[in-house]
Amino acid sequence: MGDWRLVKLSRSIGALFRVPLGLTLLAFPGAAQGNRPGPPAEAMDALRRLYDGDVDTALEKARAVQRGQPEQPLGYLLEANALWWRLYCEACEVKWNTVDAWRRGKEPGDDAYLALADRGIALAEAKLAQSPSAEMRVFAGLGYALKARLHGLRGEHRPTARTGVRAREHFNEALRLDPQMLDAKTGLGLYNYYVDTLSTLARVLRFFLGIPGGSKREGMKQLEEAMHGGQLTRVEARFYLARNLRNYDRDYARADELMRPLVDQHPSNPLFHLIHGDLLAKLARHEQAAASYRRASELAPGDSACAMRLRRVAASAQAALPQPKEKRR
Repeated sequence: MGDWRLVKLSRSIGALFRVPLGLTLLAFPGAAQGNRPGPPAEAMDALRRLYDGDVDTALEKARAVQRGQPEQPLGYLLEANALWWRLYCEACEVKWNTVDAWRRGKEPGDDAYLALADRGIALAEAKLAQSPSAEMRVFAGLGYALKARLHGLRGEHRPTARTGVRAREHFNEALRLDPQMLDAKTGLGLYNYYVDTLSTLARVLRFFLGIPGGSKREGMKQLEEAMHGGQLTRVEARFYLARNLRNYDRDYARADELMRPLVDQHPSNPLFHLIHGDLLAKLARHEQAAASYRRASELAPGDSACAMRLRRVAASAQAALPQPKEKRR
């Protein structure tokens, strides 16, 4: 079967793991779920810095986790996740009247990113070979999810489908071992939602390729459970649900309700402002949208590839807004 037949299917699976700001199924076990220990303070700080848009500090914190726990997968997955923030940011553009990272080719930094994901997978699966663990299942699933989203961004259809399905398997097993591992429902919810939005042709191809199906309704339910009851995937579940509602259901009002708290809680993150501006524009709140785009530009100083791309995208999106009518005297 030619790769061209997998384009729609793999794009949908790849979209499952593409998200701005590195909000990527960070399904790390939380201390509030049962008696399982939470991640180290450095890991929590890395995530907080990442949500706040400070990728450089997030990378430093992730590497500190690696030094403290070199045989644990967490630090390597955190670093890959932070690198993804840069990859996504540098690929962002306005296409089909929507701000997102749509497609790019291979880049020199991709190999380091994939190596970190592979390292996290290898460490998690080595521990799983010794004993069952819901946490390690989640870590392994995250590693495959990290790989799937880059393959999807690069248009590599078969690897996207393969790694996406492997991520799903690990997340399912995590819930079998621990039904209260609500962070795993973020990944499963996204998979179920996206697979159920495939075209008729893509669904037929999915069946012959042995790619499991999904239920959009179940996916939304799982995302809402994770959004309200998860530990470290609450932000991701909220963002992805908003993104789904924008891209597939065109329920811009509900998507705005979901995005607004993220902007309020992480006001220094330019990509949150950029995506929120896109939603406001779709709601015809043009002045508010323009303000969000301006704020995104203001929060992206410097001459890094990410900052320059952010400013270009924000300027392009703002220029596309209807110009305000002059008041009559």
